[in-house]
Amino acid sequence: MTAHDDFDSDVQRLWSLLFTIVLDGEKRLSAYLAAHHLTPPQFYVLKTLGEQGGRCPIGEIARLHHLTNATMTGLIKRLESLGLVTREQRAADRRSVDVILTTSGQERFLAVQLDLMEQVRAMFSLLSAEERQQLLRYIARYIEIVGAQFPMDTLQP
Repeated sequence: MTAHDDFDSDVQRLWSLLFTIVLDGEKRLSAYLAAHHLTPPQFYVLKTLGEQGGRCPIGEIARLHHLTNATMTGLIKRLESLGLVTREQRAADRRSVDVILTTSGQERFLAVQLDLMEQVRAMFSLLSAEERQQLLRYIARYIEIVGAQFPMDTLQP
């Protein structure tokens, strides 16, 4: 086997491992969110609102999630019916609507976060301190390389 064969084999193995991790993560996240009566898109909206100080224009949330305003409006209406967000027209521009995270929305988001962190704690408890540090170094290095060499704004389908 040549070095090139090893490289191609390594590429295939990395792709397979990354794909497995992503699929597993999506399944686990969906299960945790379902236990909290949320869908992944609803959770990501709550996360975005938390990151934006609890208030954000609906169009900005749609842009951040690469969704149409109509699709985002449907998501927001469902979150509003659950009491997790409210909507408020902007005084300066009546066409613009802010989405506001409610106390219930913040509490639901934090409850999901706590459950997810418990899962990470359980996983990490299976590793030694050295293994945890090594895993974190490799993940950080992967993110550093991929982010620098293949920025998201340059990706094309």
